[in-house]
Amino acid sequence: MLNVTNLSFSVTVDGKRRDIIRQVDLTVPDGKLVVITGPNGSGKSTLAKLIAGIETPTAGRVIFNGEDVTALPIHERARRGIAFAFQQPVRFKGIRVLDLIRIATGKSLSAADACEYLSAVGLCAREYIDREVNASLSGGELKRIEIATVLARGAGLSIFDEPEAGIDLWSFQNLIAVFQKMRANIQNSSILVISHQERILNIADEIVVLKDGAIDRQGPRQAILPTLTGTMDLGCHKQMNAQGGCAGC
Repeated sequence: MLNVTNLSFSVTVDGKRRDIIRQVDLTVPDGKLVVITGPNGSGKSTLAKLIAGIETPTAGRVIFNGEDVTALPIHERARRGIAFAFQQPVRFKGIRVLDLIRIATGKSLSAADACEYLSAVGLCAREYIDREVNASLSGGELKRIEIATVLARGAGLSIFDEPEAGIDLWSFQNLIAVFQKMRANIQNSSILVISHQERILNIADEIVVLKDGAIDRQGPRQAILPTLTGTMDLGCHKQMNAQGGCAGC
C-alpha cells in the first residue's frame, strides 16, 4: 500500500518560487488500479516522479508498505517494489529485449520464460526477443516492451506515466487490454496510472483529479467519472485517431 501525506514540491524560477505540488494526501490500496487525471500542467507527472523517487519533495512523506521511503533514491525504492514506466520509454543501444527482461526480474531467465511476458503485452516473442531496444522499435513497441518489464518485475506498486503518449490507436487498444489483465490479477499489489484518456479512466477503481498541484476531488470511478465527462477538466480526452493523436485536435 502507498500512503502519501502532505506532499509538496516547489521550484525557483528567476528568483520566484513556484509550487508544483501542494500538500497532497493520497492512498493507493493493494488490489486497486488508481488513475490520476487533470488538466495539462496540473502536476500529474511530477507527483508520479515524487512517488518513484525521481524528484525529491520539498515537504511531506511517501510511505510504502509501512516504510518511510521519502529519503530513498529511485533504485532503493525499486528494490522495495516500486516500478516506474516513463511517458517516453528509454532506448538502450546494444541491449536486447531478452536482456532487459532479465534485468527486470533479476534472474537469468530462459528465452521461453521471457517470452511469456512479451506474449502478455501482445508481442510475438520470436520477432522481438533478440531485437535491440533502440530506434528500430516504434513508440508502441517500446511502450509494450517497457510494460513487459514491469510485469516481469512483479512490483508491489507499478506506476505508469501517461502510457498512451506517442502510440497509435492499435497499440492504445492493446494497452487497455494489458491494463485490464493486470487489474484482474493484482492482489497484494497496486497500479497507479497518470492519464487523461477516458478509456483508461473507465477501467479505474478510483480516480484522483489533480488541479493546480492539489487534489481537487477523488473517489470511486462511479462517483468521479460522471463529473468529468463533457467538461474540459481533463484537457483533451477524446478518442485517439489512427496516428495516436486526438481526433478533432
